[in-house]
Amino acid sequence: MMKQESFVDTDLARRVTGVKFNTGDPETIRKIAHIPIFNNKLYDDSAGKWAPAQYGPLDTRLGTFQKSVNCETCKKNITDCVGHFGFLDLELPVFHVGFFRLTIQMLQCICKNCSNLLMSDEQKDIFLRQVKNPNLDYLQRKGLHKRIVELSKKITLCTSCGYKNGVVKKAVGAVLKIAHGDPIDLSKNDDFAVCVNENKELAAMLPNVKFDLLDPMKVYNILTKIKVQDYPLLLVRAGGTVHSPKDVIVNRIIVPPVCIRPSVISDVKSGSTEDDLTMKLTEIMLINEVIRKHMCDGAPMKLIAETWDHLQVQCALYINSELSGLPAEMQPKKVTRGFAQRLKGKHGRFRGNLSGKRVDFSGRTVISPDPNLKIDQVGVPIHVAKVLTFPEMVTTSNIEKMRILVKNGESKHPGANHLIEGRSGMKKFLKYGDRDKIAMNLKPGDIVERHLDDDDIVLFNRQPSLHKISIMSHRAKVVPGRTFRFNECACTPYNADFDGDEMNLHLPQTYEAKAEAATLMGVKYNLITPRSGEPLIAAIQDFITGAYLLTHKDTFLPRSEVQRFAASLIDITSFKDYNGRRGTKRIVIPPPAIRKPVELWTGKQLVELLIKDDFVDVKLNLKTKNKSYVKDEEFCPKDSYVIIRNNQLLCGVLDKVLVGSGSKSNIFYILMRDFGEDVAINAMWKLSRIAPVFLSNRGFSIGIGDVTPSKNLLEDKTKLLNEGYSKCDQYIKDLKENKLKAQPGCTPYETLEALILKELSSIRDHAGQACLRNLSKHNAPLTMAISGSKGSFINISQMIACVGQQAISGNRPPDGFENRSLPHFERNQKTPDAKGFVGNSFYSGLTPTEFFFHTMAGREGLVDTAVKTAETGYMQRRLVKCLEDLCAAYDDTVRSSTGDIVQFKFGEDLLDPAMMESKDGSMVDFEHCLDHVKNTTPLTDDPLQYESYDKVMETFITEADKSIKRPEHQYFKKKFVEFIEKRLSKHKYLYEKPWKCSKHQDKNNDCKKCDVLTFIKINLLRSFGMSKTECINMVKLCSMKLHRAITEPGTAVGAIAATSIGEPSTQMTLKTFHFAGVASMNITQGVPRIKEIINAVKSISTPIITVTLTNDKDEKLARRVKSRIEKTTLGEVAAYIEEYITSDNCFVIVKVMPSRIRLLQLEITMDSIISSICGAKLPVSVKSNNVRVLGKSILMIEAPETKNIPANLAVQYLKNTLKDVVIKGLPNVSRCVIHADEKKGDSYKLLVEGTDFREVLATPEVDGRYTNFNNALYVADVLGIEAARTCIINEILSTMESHGIGLDRRHVMLLADLMTYRGEVLGITRNGLVKMKESVLLLASFEKTTDHLFEAAFFGQEDKINGVSECIIMGAPITIGTGLFKLLYKREKLNPAYMQCPTPFISRKRVENPSIYT
Repeated sequence: MMKQESFVDTDLARRVTGVKFNTGDPETIRKIAHIPIFNNKLYDDSAGKWAPAQYGPLDTRLGTFQKSVNCETCKKNITDCVGHFGFLDLELPVFHVGFFRLTIQMLQCICKNCSNLLMSDEQKDIFLRQVKNPNLDYLQRKGLHKRIVELSKKITLCTSCGYKNGVVKKAVGAVLKIAHGDPIDLSKNDDFAVCVNENKELAAMLPNVKFDLLDPMKVYNILTKIKVQDYPLLLVRAGGTVHSPKDVIVNRIIVPPVCIRPSVISDVKSGSTEDDLTMKLTEIMLINEVIRKHMCDGAPMKLIAETWDHLQVQCALYINSELSGLPAEMQPKKVTRGFAQRLKGKHGRFRGNLSGKRVDFSGRTVISPDPNLKIDQVGVPIHVAKVLTFPEMVTTSNIEKMRILVKNGESKHPGANHLIEGRSGMKKFLKYGDRDKIAMNLKPGDIVERHLDDDDIVLFNRQPSLHKISIMSHRAKVVPGRTFRFNECACTPYNADFDGDEMNLHLPQTYEAKAEAATLMGVKYNLITPRSGEPLIAAIQDFITGAYLLTHKDTFLPRSEVQRFAASLIDITSFKDYNGRRGTKRIVIPPPAIRKPVELWTGKQLVELLIKDDFVDVKLNLKTKNKSYVKDEEFCPKDSYVIIRNNQLLCGVLDKVLVGSGSKSNIFYILMRDFGEDVAINAMWKLSRIAPVFLSNRGFSIGIGDVTPSKNLLEDKTKLLNEGYSKCDQYIKDLKENKLKAQPGCTPYETLEALILKELSSIRDHAGQACLRNLSKHNAPLTMAISGSKGSFINISQMIACVGQQAISGNRPPDGFENRSLPHFERNQKTPDAKGFVGNSFYSGLTPTEFFFHTMAGREGLVDTAVKTAETGYMQRRLVKCLEDLCAAYDDTVRSSTGDIVQFKFGEDLLDPAMMESKDGSMVDFEHCLDHVKNTTPLTDDPLQYESYDKVMETFITEADKSIKRPEHQYFKKKFVEFIEKRLSKHKYLYEKPWKCSKHQDKNNDCKKCDVLTFIKINLLRSFGMSKTECINMVKLCSMKLHRAITEPGTAVGAIAATSIGEPSTQMTLKTFHFAGVASMNITQGVPRIKEIINAVKSISTPIITVTLTNDKDEKLARRVKSRIEKTTLGEVAAYIEEYITSDNCFVIVKVMPSRIRLLQLEITMDSIISSICGAKLPVSVKSNNVRVLGKSILMIEAPETKNIPANLAVQYLKNTLKDVVIKGLPNVSRCVIHADEKKGDSYKLLVEGTDFREVLATPEVDGRYTNFNNALYVADVLGIEAARTCIINEILSTMESHGIGLDRRHVMLLADLMTYRGEVLGITRNGLVKMKESVLLLASFEKTTDHLFEAAFFGQEDKINGVSECIIMGAPITIGTGLFKLLYKREKLNPAYMQCPTPFISRKRVENPSIYT
C-alpha cells in the first residue's frame, strides 16, 4: 500500500498573518509599478493589425487580455499572468476623494502659516503619551484622533508664529474644494477697522467675508512643512513606519493591470469596447496633456485653474464614480463603475467574490419525495452522478476497482472522467484514448476522478440557508430520472416542499472534508434544532395520519394484511450477513390479539415492529398525553394517554405529539436520546414505509361530502349568527343613545369596535365547535386536524360553517369611501356585514361584498410576508456578522476571535441548548428517566434493596455526590435530589410496613401470613418505591446525560445563537398586539419589536413601564399612585378660567373644583398649584407675588407688568394657556392605565406609557424591585449595565413566546452579553459593530466598504487575520470548531537539567516560629 502523505499544518505552510493598510506615497507606487504610462493612445496600427500602444493604458507589459498574446513582463499566458502595475504622473496635485474628509481634519489641527500643531506643548505631551501607548486598539485610536481634532478646532492663535487661523471646511457648492476662513484682524487700524467704528452692523457681517480656497498645491505645501515629530499626533500612530501626511494628496496615480479592465475587440464592427477604468485613465491623460501645454505656453491662470478643477473631478470619479454634488456639465454621461463601486455592495468584490463565491462540484435541480429512501440518503440523478467527480487515490487495495472505473470511462456509470498520473502530474481525459491500455498501466499513487457513487458523502442545501441545518450531509444513492429525491421526514429543517423547489448538492473533494461532513453535518446527528432542542426531523403529514389511523382502538387487521405491512419493513440494502447476502434479520410478528373466530391483530401491536432494531436491544418506555387528551390518564375517553412499555404500545393513539416534529415527547426523540441516532432514523424510516402502505390499503381521500354541512349544523349556525347580529345591533343602539360604557383609555367609538370585533370573532369559534360536534369521526379533514398532520379546526369551520370576520391590521376594514367601507352600504353603517363579516362558508360561496373584504385581508397577508422577508433577512445578516466569531473555548469561557471574553461560562451552566431533554427546557426529564430505569432494571426480591427510606435516600445522595461534582451543576443536583425525595416521601410508609407477621418478626421461619405480607410489601415497593440498584442506575443515567450535554470547546456558539434568533423571526408577523381589556394600549410585537431591541433604539415606538405596587391587592392605592404619575393639567380640575378687566387692573380668575380633585385622588394644594403656574413656561412669566388665593378654591392671577406686552393682552394669553399647565404628574408620561390581573382580577399593576423611568421608581408606594421598563438604554442609564442585559433577555424571550416560538434562554443571553460587554448597550448595527470588532476586512465586508478601507489606510491599521470573515476572505482556515485546536507531535525530549527546580539567587531562612511578629 502507498504511504499516507504526512499532514502538514497550514501554520507551517506560508499563511497570511496580517494585512496592513497604507496611503500610497509616490515612491511606493514607483516601486510597485513596472512602467510609466504617458501615451493616451490605446492601440497602434502596425502593419494593418491593431496592437496595444507602447506606454499606453493597454501596454502588454501590464499583462495581457488576449488569449493569443503573452505578457511581456513575465512571459506567461492570460490564465497564469497575474498582471503588473503602471503609474501616471499628474502635472498638478489633486485631492484624494477617499481621504478628503481626513485631509480637512488634518488641516483643522495645524497652523496654515507655519504648519505647527495648534496646541500647547503640555497638551502635545499628554496626547503623545497616549499615542505612544502600545496597547491602543483601533477604536481607541479613532477616538483619540477625534479628541485631538475637537481640541484643535477651538484654538485659533498659533503658539509658534502668532498667525490667526480661521475655520477650515468643505467649500459649499463646489466639488472637492477646501475653504479657509481667513479672519480679518480689526486690531490693525486699516480700512475695515474704520468702517466698523462707523457702522456697527458691519462687525456681524465681517466673519463671512473672507474665505479663501486652499487648492491642493497649497495644502500639499502646508502638509510638507509639518515637522516629523508631529506625525504621530496627526496620524495617531507611534512607531517606525509612520507615513507622511502629505501622502493624502495625489501626485501620481497607479494604473491597474490590464486583466482587471479587459478591452473587448469586436470581430463584427471595427474598434473595441473599453472598460470604464481605461476610459477614465485616457481622460485623465488628456487633461494632463492640456495642463502641460497651458503651463508651457504661459496661459492665463484662470484657464489653468478650470482645467485643474476638471482634472480633480476626473481623478475623483476614477476612484468613486458616484460622487454627489457634481455640476451638470461635469456629470458623467453614462453610469460608470469606479474602484469604490467594484468593491462595495452585494455584487462587489468583498461580498460577491471573497466572502461568497460560486463553486465547482455542485449541482442543482428540482426536488421530489421518495419515502423508500432512508432518512439520511439523497437520490442523485444518474446525469448528475456522471458529472460530479471525486479524486480517488489509487492504492494496492482498490486498484482493481479503479481499473473497472477507468475502463467504463466518462459515459458509463460508474466510471471516471479524468486520470492524473502520480509521477508526471499529467491529466488525461478518459473520453478519448485507449481506456483498456490506460487501465492496465494504472499504478498506486495515481489519482482517478471517479463518478459519484452510492454511499458517497454529499452536502445537500436549500436556500435561504437560515440556520445550520439548512445544509446537511446525506449519503448519495444514484437513481434514474432527473430530480433529487429524499425522504419527506427531512423536509422540515430545509423548510422544503415539493411544489417546484430546487436544491443544491455539493460533493466534498478530500477525505478529511468527507469525514468532517459525515460526523458534524450528518442528518442523523442533526435530528434536533439547536434553537430549543426540539426534534425537527420526524414524521410529517401522511405518516402522522397513517400512524393515527393505524393505532385506533377499532383498527383490526387479518394475517394477510399484517404480513403485508411487515414485508414493507424489509430493507434489502442495509444488512449483510457473513455470507455476503443482503437482507434483513427475521421479523417476528407478535401473537394475534384475537384468536377465534378469526385471527386478528390490532394496529397498536404493529408499533412494536417499528421500534425494534436489528442491532440494538431497544426497550422504549414512555408515558405521555397526546394532542387531544381530556382526563383520567389511561382511561381517557378519547384514548389519548399513550403508554409504551418495553416497546409495546399499551394504550393511546399516536398523533403529532408522538411522531411529529417540535415535541420532546416524540417517540423518535426518546429513541435517539436513550438508544442512539441510528435507532431513531431506522424507526422513522420504518414508519415512512408502513404508513403509506396502510393508507393506500385502507383508503384516505377527501371529497365534497366531507365539507357539506348537515341540517343540524345549518340550524345551529343560523341561530348563532342571529344572536351575534342582534348583540351587535344592541351595541350600536347603545352608542347612539350614549349608553355605552367606555373602556379605560378609549373613546366610545373605539370601545364599540372592540366589543363588536370580540363578539364576531366568537361567532366563528362557536360555529367551529358546532362543526366538530356534528361531523362524523371518519371525516377526512377532521382526522387530519385532530392527528395534527395538516390544517386546523378553523380551516374546517371556514369550509363548512362560516369564514368569519375579516381583519385588517387588527381592526375591521376601514372606510374606503365617504363614511362607509364600500358603496354597497348606507353611510355610517356599522353593522357586521358592512364592516367585513363574512357569514357564508367556502362551501356555500361568498357574496361579492364578502369576497371583496376577504380579498382585502388576503392582500394584507401577502404584503406582510414580502416586507417581513426583507426585514428579517437583513436582521439575520447583521446578527450573524456580529456574533460569527464567538466560540466556546477550552477554559469554559466564550471568546471572540481577538480573545475578548464575552461570557465567563456559556449560558452560566455550560450546557448545550440542543441537549435539553425536558419539555420545560431543563436538562433531564426526570419523570421519563425514572420510568425508564424502573422498567429496565431487573426486579428483585432482596429485602436489603428496600432496607428503609433513609438508607435508599442515602445510597442515592452518595451516588449523586460521586457523579456530579462541578460547581455549575450543583443546582441540577439539588433539583434531582428534590425530585427523588418528593417521589419517595409520598410512599415513605411503604418502607415501614412489616416484612413478616407479628409472631415471626425477628425469627427466620415464617408462615403463610408472612409470605402474604412479604408479597404485598415487595410488590407495592416495586410499583411505588425505589430499590438501591434503581437509585444507582438512575444517577448513572442522569449524570451520563448531564456530562453528554456540556458544550464542546470549539462550538460556534455565536453563529448558532444568531441563527436561532434570526430564523424563527421569519415566521413572525409584523403586527402589533392588544393588551387584554385595554384596547388602546398597543405594544409593538413581532419583527419590529425584535428589530428595536437588537438595534438598541433610544426612542422605541411603545415605551411601557410596568409598575408593581407595594400592595398590589389595593385598588385605591393603585388609583392614588396613578394620579401621582399621570400628568393632570389645570384645565382638568378647574371649573372655569375667566379674565376680568377693571378700570385700574386686569386679572384672571381660576376656580378650582375640590370635588374633582378628591375624585381623581390628586395630592395637590393651592400652594402646589401656584408653584406649578410660576414654574410653567408661559408666554408671560408669572411670579408668585402676582397670584393671590381667594377663599378656599379661587386663584386670582394679576397680569404681570412687562415692557413688550400690554396688560390686557397678557390676560388673554394667560386665559388661553393656563389650562395646559401641568399641576401633577410626570412630564414625559403620556398616560397611565390600571391593569387588573387577567386570571383572578384581584391584583393590580400600573402600565405607564412614557420614558420617565427614574421618576416612576422614585414615586412613593411603587415597588422599585419589581418595576420593569421595556427600553434597555434607559434601564442602563438608571440601573446599570447588568439590569440592561436582563432587560434585553426578557424582552426578546417574551416577544418570541407571544408568537409561540420556543427559544433557549442561553442563545439570548449570549446576544445580550455581546450587546453589553463593553459597558454600554451597543446595537447590532453598523455603528455597534465598529465598537465591537476592529478587523478592517470584517467591517469592510459588512457595510460602508470604502470608508473603512480609506480610514484604515489613513491610520495605518493592520488586520491580524483571526476572525471568521477575514479568514474566509483570505482563504485561511477558520479558528473555530475543528480549526480551534493544534496537535503537538514528535515533541523533543526535554533535557533533565530543565526539569530541576531552579535555585533562587537570594535564599532566605524559613521562619519557624512566627510568634515573634505578633
